[in-house]
Amino acid sequence: MGLLESPFNSLLCMLLGISFTVWFTLLLVFIVVPAIFGLSFGIRTLYMKVLLKVFEWATLRIERGAKEKKHLLYKPNTNGIIAKKPTSLEEELKEIRRNGSGRDLDGSSPTVQGPSPSSSEFAVSDIFYFCRRGVESIVDDEVTKRFTAEELESWNLLTRSNYNFQHISARLTALWGLGLLIRYCCLLPLRLTLAITGVTLLVVFTTIIGFLPNGRMKNFLSEKVHLMCYRICVRALTAIITYHHSENKPKNGGICVANHTSPIDVIILASDGCYAMVGQTHGGLMGIIQRSMVKACPHIWFERSEIKDRHLVAKRLSDHVEDKNKLPILIFPEGTCINNTSVMMFKKGSFEIASTIYPVAIKYDPRFGEAFWNSSKFGMVSYLLRMMSSWAIVCSVWYLPPMSRQEGEDAVQFANRVKAAIARQGGLVDLLWDGGLKRSKVKDTFKEEQQKLYSKILVGTHEDRGRS
Repeated sequence: MGLLESPFNSLLCMLLGISFTVWFTLLLVFIVVPAIFGLSFGIRTLYMKVLLKVFEWATLRIERGAKEKKHLLYKPNTNGIIAKKPTSLEEELKEIRRNGSGRDLDGSSPTVQGPSPSSSEFAVSDIFYFCRRGVESIVDDEVTKRFTAEELESWNLLTRSNYNFQHISARLTALWGLGLLIRYCCLLPLRLTLAITGVTLLVVFTTIIGFLPNGRMKNFLSEKVHLMCYRICVRALTAIITYHHSENKPKNGGICVANHTSPIDVIILASDGCYAMVGQTHGGLMGIIQRSMVKACPHIWFERSEIKDRHLVAKRLSDHVEDKNKLPILIFPEGTCINNTSVMMFKKGSFEIASTIYPVAIKYDPRFGEAFWNSSKFGMVSYLLRMMSSWAIVCSVWYLPPMSRQEGEDAVQFANRVKAAIARQGGLVDLLWDGGLKRSKVKDTFKEEQQKLYSKILVGTHEDRGRS
């Protein structure tokens, strides 16, 4: 019996050795080496085109099946957003009073003749404005829906599909099962291998480079290592990225700001250029990566106690920006991840430090995989598993021309202008809300602002009538 087991074990070891050699060779030739030189064989682009054809066929098949069975198949807008023309409190009150009594806020009556009550006093009809706004906030909340994955118009053969596409045929079910095997048995192991390779090389090489004396050689090697490792990590997500207007890429000594959808925003941008990262120090594996990276490149890490000291943060960022030999700082001013349909309020801190900002717009294509990280629903491990088991991560990156603070413009106005430019370029909705509302309630100061605005309308109208 032992004689029979010995040849079998030898054969098994030989097959495992051959499999490992073939796997490592393919990994090295088709992924690692191209990542070092920034090359692409076009395999991912072809893969994306094939997927689009499959998605299109699957969607048409579902629609045809639903039509045959006379099922309703409603397709919402692409981003699920109900567009509404912005109006002021005064304009809306005018409209309500005009519809209700034919009288305007100034007491005039364009449609009804006769005496009119003083509009500086409270009118019962004003209640309907606040009631309507309250109901609208519940039904069409501009904030809450920015923290959930946007609905798709087509089925992408993933578990998360459009809510309205319920008809699944036997053929589509078999196709979904085949896709499940491909994603979890082929793509996921490959991606995990690439991710581990990229992170390991980053830690090892940056640690080695950290022992070199400061100078051009150290900076050159650090940039090459960072680019190589981030490109390997990008391939671990099968990321297909299109960069636009590369002539506007951030320069040394500047601050780059971008809309924030996912933690992978960092590697999406860093695979095309080197940046100095800003963030809080962590423990565990993340802490090891941070400590190794800062040895090779002047990244800015803060302790938990330091991050609350605005003056200390501003001082360290300002010192970095003033040194034109240091890499541009990468900052996400929203402070939290948004679902890539909108851009929410930018914190003004980075706009107080630098007079020149390099804006970047990032837009993901959710048909291949959802990049948005809902941190209140998924932990980092489960989120990365969802990412690596999706079909691909497809996105476009636009480098906008640098923007400078104008004369008489404060940091808040400057931040809003940059945010509007990013939203315009990325086809995103520009919102004034603070992303911090993801985990907190509306501040009392905002409620007070609405109360003051309403009282000013009444008092101001009364004073105007008194003067006349």
